[in-house]
Amino acid sequence: MSADLSSVIAATTRWLVRSYPTAGGALSASLAEAQARQAVTVAAWLRYPTLLDAALVAVAGPGGALRLDRITGAAAPESAGPGDPGGPGDPGGTSAGLPWIPVPREPGETGSAWRTWVDEVLASWAACLLTSPDLVEAAVAGALRSEHARGLAVDFRRLAAPDGLDRQAAPLLRHPDLMSPIAELHRAGLLACLGSHRGPDAEAVAAD
Repeated sequence: MSADLSSVIAATTRWLVRSYPTAGGALSASLAEAQARQAVTVAAWLRYPTLLDAALVAVAGPGGALRLDRITGAAAPESAGPGDPGGPGDPGGTSAGLPWIPVPREPGETGSAWRTWVDEVLASWAACLLTSPDLVEAAVAGALRSEHARGLAVDFRRLAAPDGLDRQAAPLLRHPDLMSPIAELHRAGLLACLGSHRGPDAEAVAAD
Protein backbone atom coordinates (compact mmCIF):
# COMPACT_ATOMS: atom_id res chain seq x y z
CA MET A 1 0.00 0.00 0.00
CA SER A 2 1.26 3.44 -0.90
CA ALA A 3 2.04 5.45 2.22
CA ASP A 4 0.47 8.50 0.56
CA LEU A 5 -2.83 6.68 0.13
CA SER A 6 -2.81 4.64 3.32
CA SER A 7 -5.01 7.03 5.33
CA VAL A 8 -7.57 7.31 2.53
CA ILE A 9 -7.66 3.55 1.97
CA ALA A 10 -7.93 2.80 5.69
CA ALA A 11 -10.71 5.36 6.29
CA THR A 12 -12.75 4.34 3.25
CA THR A 13 -12.43 0.66 4.16
CA ARG A 14 -13.52 1.47 7.70
CA TRP A 15 -16.56 3.33 6.43
CA LEU A 16 -17.61 0.41 4.22
CA VAL A 17 -17.33 -2.26 6.90
CA ARG A 18 -19.11 -0.09 9.47
CA SER A 19 -21.92 0.83 7.09
CA TYR A 20 -22.36 -2.75 5.83
CA PRO A 21 -21.28 -4.92 8.78
CA THR A 22 -21.08 -8.67 8.98
CA ALA A 23 -23.34 -10.61 11.30
CA GLY A 24 -20.61 -13.13 12.10
CA GLY A 25 -17.83 -13.15 14.65
CA ALA A 26 -14.20 -12.07 14.56
CA LEU A 27 -13.27 -14.29 11.60
CA SER A 28 -16.15 -12.98 9.49
CA ALA A 29 -15.26 -9.41 10.42
CA SER A 30 -11.64 -9.96 9.36
CA LEU A 31 -12.63 -11.57 6.05
CA ALA A 32 -15.13 -8.81 5.29
CA GLU A 33 -12.55 -6.13 6.06
CA ALA A 34 -9.98 -7.86 3.84
CA GLN A 35 -12.39 -7.87 0.91
CA ALA A 36 -13.34 -4.25 1.43
CA ARG A 37 -9.70 -3.18 1.79
CA GLN A 38 -8.70 -4.98 -1.40
CA ALA A 39 -11.60 -3.37 -3.29
CA VAL A 40 -10.71 0.09 -1.98
CA THR A 41 -7.02 -0.44 -2.74
CA VAL A 42 -7.75 -1.42 -6.35
CA ALA A 43 -10.05 1.60 -6.65
CA ALA A 44 -7.42 3.91 -5.17
CA TRP A 45 -4.66 2.68 -7.46
CA LEU A 46 -6.95 3.13 -10.45
CA ARG A 47 -8.12 6.63 -9.52
CA TYR A 48 -4.75 7.88 -8.28
CA PRO A 49 -2.27 5.83 -10.33
CA THR A 50 0.85 7.93 -9.78
CA LEU A 51 2.70 9.00 -6.66
CA LEU A 52 1.99 12.61 -7.62
CA ASP A 53 -1.74 11.88 -7.73
CA ALA A 54 -1.54 10.35 -4.27
CA ALA A 55 0.44 13.29 -2.91
CA LEU A 56 -2.16 15.74 -4.22
CA VAL A 57 -4.93 13.82 -2.46
CA ALA A 58 -2.98 13.93 0.78
CA VAL A 59 -2.68 17.71 0.46
CA ALA A 60 -6.20 18.53 -0.75
CA GLY A 61 -8.07 15.86 1.20
CA PRO A 62 -10.48 13.29 -0.26
CA GLY A 63 -13.75 14.99 0.68
CA GLY A 64 -15.11 13.00 3.61
CA ALA A 65 -18.08 10.73 4.27
CA LEU A 66 -20.95 13.21 4.75
CA ARG A 67 -22.88 12.51 1.53
CA LEU A 68 -22.29 8.77 1.93
CA ASP A 69 -23.66 8.96 5.47
CA ARG A 70 -26.74 10.81 4.25
CA ILE A 71 -27.38 8.17 1.60
CA THR A 72 -27.09 5.28 4.04
CA GLY A 73 -29.10 7.07 6.72
CA ALA A 74 -26.21 7.56 9.15
CA ALA A 75 -26.49 11.37 8.92
CA ALA A 76 -29.67 13.41 9.11
CA PRO A 77 -30.71 14.45 5.58
CA GLU A 78 -32.22 17.70 6.86
CA SER A 79 -28.76 18.82 7.97
CA ALA A 80 -27.95 19.54 4.32
CA GLY A 81 -28.76 22.93 2.86
CA PRO A 82 -30.32 23.48 -0.58
CA GLY A 83 -26.95 23.79 -2.26
CA ASP A 84 -25.09 21.15 -0.27
CA PRO A 85 -24.22 17.69 -1.55
CA GLY A 86 -26.96 15.38 -0.39
CA GLY A 87 -29.35 18.25 0.24
CA PRO A 88 -32.49 19.31 -1.63
CA GLY A 89 -31.79 19.66 -5.32
CA ASP A 90 -28.90 17.16 -5.24
CA PRO A 91 -30.05 14.04 -7.15
CA GLY A 92 -27.13 12.07 -5.75
CA GLY A 93 -28.14 12.73 -2.17
CA THR A 94 -31.28 10.61 -2.10
CA SER A 95 -31.47 8.43 0.98
CA ALA A 96 -31.38 4.67 0.52
CA GLY A 97 -34.74 4.57 2.27
CA LEU A 98 -33.26 4.03 5.70
CA PRO A 99 -34.23 6.01 8.79
CA TRP A 100 -31.59 8.22 10.33
CA ILE A 101 -29.58 6.23 12.86
CA PRO A 102 -26.65 8.11 14.43
CA VAL A 103 -23.34 6.42 13.65
CA PRO A 104 -22.36 4.25 16.64
CA ARG A 105 -18.96 4.69 18.17
CA GLU A 106 -16.53 1.82 18.36
CA PRO A 107 -15.07 0.88 21.76
CA GLY A 108 -12.39 3.42 22.63
CA GLU A 109 -13.32 5.76 19.79
CA THR A 110 -13.00 9.38 20.87
CA GLY A 111 -13.83 11.23 17.68
CA SER A 112 -14.76 11.01 14.03
CA ALA A 113 -11.86 12.83 12.40
CA TRP A 114 -11.09 9.67 10.41
CA ARG A 115 -14.34 10.23 8.50
CA THR A 116 -12.82 13.28 6.77
CA TRP A 117 -10.37 10.89 5.08
CA VAL A 118 -13.12 8.83 3.46
CA ASP A 119 -13.10 9.15 -0.33
CA GLU A 120 -16.61 9.02 -1.80
CA VAL A 121 -15.43 8.00 -5.25
CA LEU A 122 -13.30 5.17 -3.88
CA ALA A 123 -16.19 3.92 -1.76
CA SER A 124 -18.42 3.92 -4.84
CA TRP A 125 -15.85 2.20 -7.05
CA ALA A 126 -15.17 -0.39 -4.33
CA ALA A 127 -18.92 -1.04 -4.07
CA CYS A 128 -19.00 -1.62 -7.83
CA LEU A 129 -16.11 -4.07 -7.64
CA LEU A 130 -17.58 -5.97 -4.69
CA THR A 131 -20.90 -6.44 -6.47
CA SER A 132 -19.89 -6.64 -10.16
CA PRO A 133 -17.50 -9.57 -10.70
CA ASP A 134 -17.31 -8.81 -14.43
CA LEU A 135 -15.43 -5.58 -13.68
CA VAL A 136 -12.86 -7.01 -11.27
CA GLU A 137 -10.41 -8.57 -13.73
CA ALA A 138 -9.98 -5.38 -15.72
CA ALA A 139 -9.83 -3.29 -12.55
CA VAL A 140 -7.13 -5.42 -10.95
CA ALA A 141 -5.11 -5.44 -14.18
CA GLY A 142 -5.32 -1.65 -14.35
CA ALA A 143 -4.38 -1.24 -10.69
CA LEU A 144 -1.33 -3.44 -11.12
CA ARG A 145 -0.09 -1.11 -13.86
CA SER A 146 -0.06 1.84 -11.46
CA GLU A 147 3.10 3.18 -9.84
CA HIS A 148 1.92 1.89 -6.45
CA ALA A 149 2.26 -1.74 -7.54
CA ARG A 150 5.87 -1.51 -8.69
CA GLY A 151 8.10 -4.03 -6.95
CA LEU A 152 5.22 -5.49 -4.93
CA ALA A 153 3.83 -9.01 -4.96
CA VAL A 154 0.17 -8.08 -4.59
CA ASP A 155 -2.63 -10.59 -4.10
CA PHE A 156 -6.22 -9.43 -4.57
CA ARG A 157 -7.62 -12.95 -4.34
CA ARG A 158 -10.30 -12.19 -1.76
CA LEU A 159 -11.72 -9.56 -4.08
CA ALA A 160 -11.23 -11.36 -7.38
CA ALA A 161 -11.89 -14.97 -6.34
CA PRO A 162 -13.83 -15.02 -3.07
CA ASP A 163 -14.55 -18.45 -1.65
CA GLY A 164 -17.59 -19.56 0.31
CA LEU A 165 -16.26 -18.21 3.60
CA ASP A 166 -15.54 -14.83 2.04
CA ARG A 167 -19.07 -14.57 0.66
CA GLN A 168 -20.65 -15.67 3.94
CA ALA A 169 -18.56 -13.10 5.80
CA ALA A 170 -19.66 -10.17 3.63
CA PRO A 171 -23.30 -10.69 2.61
CA LEU A 172 -24.10 -6.97 2.76
CA LEU A 173 -20.91 -5.78 1.05
CA ARG A 174 -21.55 -8.27 -1.76
CA HIS A 175 -25.29 -7.56 -2.13
CA PRO A 176 -25.91 -5.63 -5.39
CA ASP A 177 -29.25 -4.14 -4.31
CA LEU A 178 -28.06 -2.96 -0.90
CA MET A 179 -24.84 -1.50 -2.31
CA SER A 180 -26.51 0.06 -5.35
CA PRO A 181 -27.08 3.56 -3.87
CA ILE A 182 -23.32 3.85 -3.24
CA ALA A 183 -22.13 1.99 -6.34
CA GLU A 184 -24.25 4.07 -8.72
CA LEU A 185 -22.81 7.37 -7.50
CA HIS A 186 -19.64 7.00 -9.57
CA ARG A 187 -20.08 3.79 -11.59
CA ALA A 188 -19.85 5.69 -14.87
CA GLY A 189 -16.48 7.10 -13.82
CA LEU A 190 -15.17 3.62 -13.07
CA LEU A 191 -16.34 2.33 -16.43
CA ALA A 192 -14.70 5.27 -18.16
CA CYS A 193 -11.48 4.61 -16.25
CA LEU A 194 -11.49 0.98 -17.27
CA GLY A 195 -12.50 1.77 -20.83
CA SER A 196 -15.08 -0.95 -20.30
CA HIS A 197 -18.66 -0.86 -21.53
CA ARG A 198 -19.22 -4.61 -21.60
CA GLY A 199 -22.58 -6.07 -20.74
CA PRO A 200 -26.06 -4.57 -20.54
CA ASP A 201 -25.55 -2.93 -17.15
CA ALA A 202 -22.37 -1.15 -18.23
CA GLU A 203 -23.95 -0.06 -21.50
CA ALA A 204 -26.98 1.31 -19.68
CA VAL A 205 -24.77 3.37 -17.37
CA ALA A 206 -22.69 4.61 -20.25
CA ALA A 207 -25.86 5.63 -22.11
CA ASP A 208 -26.96 7.69 -19.12
